[in-house]
Amino acid sequence: MMYESTITAFIIIFILSVVGTMALDIVFRFLGKRGYLGNLFPNVRGGIPRAVGLVPFLILIFLMLPAYNNLVLIIGIFALIDDILGRKEIPFIGIEWGQLSRGIGILAVMITGLYMDLGWAAIFIALLVQPINISDMQPGSCCMVTIIMSILTVIAMLIVGTAPIEELPAIYTPLLILVTCLGYCPLDFSGKIMLGEVGNHSFAVALGIAFYLIGGFWWLILFFIITVCLTAFVRRSTLRIFLRQKLNIPNPTFGDYFMDVLTGGGLGDLIRRIILKNEQPIIDNDILIQLGFRRLLYNPYATHENVGLRKNKRVDLRRMN
Repeated sequence: MMYESTITAFIIIFILSVVGTMALDIVFRFLGKRGYLGNLFPNVRGGIPRAVGLVPFLILIFLMLPAYNNLVLIIGIFALIDDILGRKEIPFIGIEWGQLSRGIGILAVMITGLYMDLGWAAIFIALLVQPINISDMQPGSCCMVTIIMSILTVIAMLIVGTAPIEELPAIYTPLLILVTCLGYCPLDFSGKIMLGEVGNHSFAVALGIAFYLIGGFWWLILFFIITVCLTAFVRRSTLRIFLRQKLNIPNPTFGDYFMDVLTGGGLGDLIRRIILKNEQPIIDNDILIQLGFRRLLYNPYATHENVGLRKNKRVDLRRMN
């Protein structure tokens, strides 16, 4: 009886995700074409609604396990601010308002997780935002990663025999993520909508929680690494183009893809800027090249004559005609 009611509940969640996504798409297109949405309706191929990931975000915060849903709520709010503010730089600092909001959200998730006695796991749950955000640079890729990792989490829980949590089967959390994503993803795969930061950040933290629930910290670390590898594999073709054309890294290796997913984007560049200042280390060791150290130590702010000023923004393939 319990399993029948659980199946019914997931069917309802799937329908809510499908209908909610379609409805928000219609509303955003109506408002966006009239100029009311700003950054939430970028002018790409006639306009594509951004932050339709509000639907998965709302489903997750209301239906995830108590207390854990607060982590999704926190990151989702700051991610939505990121979506709304867009890529406007803060004067004299060199970072974007959206990046600042995202960074505050990540720190808030870490602090809240520590308060919940998650220990070091809180840090890695928050940092999962990085690879999932990188995966969302082209239509459908973030959904693909989310779906695959949800399924792997369910399988791991069944193999390990994870005990029920809050009187619910352990697999409830990854199944909730899976069903929600399946309901949302058709329009995303077709390139008609965007998750936005609010969507991919919410999925990231929810997945991190699911990984932790398998069996604690080390399961989280293992699945964190698998997520980075999967994202690098899914995006290997576009990453190859990005690394060669935008970062001038010849013949990029899978290690370069891995490091780009793990450390790419504004936060990683800011850390490299602080550590490396305006220097660019030259990597010529074959082992380090295979491990991706060319990407890991790539400094977009280097002014070396062989490097030049390379402050390149990451390419979002959704914005390419």
